Amino acid sequence: MELFDLTGKVAVVTGSSKGIGRAIAERLAEHGAKVTISSRKAGPCEETAAAINAKNPGAAIAVPANISSKADLQRLMDETRAAFGRIDILVCNAASNPYYGPMAGISDEAFRKILDNNIISNHWMVQMVAPEMKERHDGVIIIISSVGGLRGNAVIGAYNISKAADFQLARNLAHELSPSNIRVNCIAPGLVKTDFARALWDTPEAEKRSSSGTPLRRLGEPDDIAGAAVFLASRAGAWMTGQAIVVDGGATI
Repeated sequence: MELFDLTGKVAVVTGSSKGIGRAIAERLAEHGAKVTISSRKAGPCEETAAAINAKNPGAAIAVPANISSKADLQRLMDETRAAFGRIDILVCNAASNPYYGPMAGISDEAFRKILDNNIISNHWMVQMVAPEMKERHDGVIIIISSVGGLRGNAVIGAYNISKAADFQLARNLAHELSPSNIRVNCIAPGLVKTDFARALWDTPEAEKRSSSGTPLRRLGEPDDIAGAAVFLASRAGAWMTGQAIVVDGGATI
């Protein structure tokens, strides 16, 4: 357990009231970290924090925040520091995709929303936590990207563009921050059984169709991604920075 021990660490996980973000927060807490649960709605955040605290008393707080609001994100960081004293781990998980269709039909507003929520909000959050991490000469930043950033697609092109940009954001930040022992990496999930992708797996036929091209012959579960996050957040991943870990059941091979 020593390689994966997060005792004394504090993590902020966005989009963590359900799905991949919730699984990451739960597993970080299990390994000893304090975690801040954040998504847009207060109720689901409080429910998730309560569930974590039931297993790990005092491990979680709920701070609702909209990633499109810089003020909300600053409040998220401020309230985490007020409760736990510091931020050691930032997991940028929340994202949005308001448009499904060819690039020819996307409005400027929808395109900007995708870029703002999936790239610029991550940049804001890093700016908010990097100074204290530099002072301590220690920190972890994990950006949840997607295998979509590695491939073209005729109907989620703008989303994939944003996820490809996240890879480069991590590489650039790794150059800037790694000399201060701040590690910045991406996780690129394949198709995971979450509400975000429910339309692709919510019937037996759809799930079979979606998993047929995956060598492991199954879709991902949120815990499949949480394991990679624990690795990157802990001493086990201490010599990895600027990388993208693809967790997709083999789909991209």
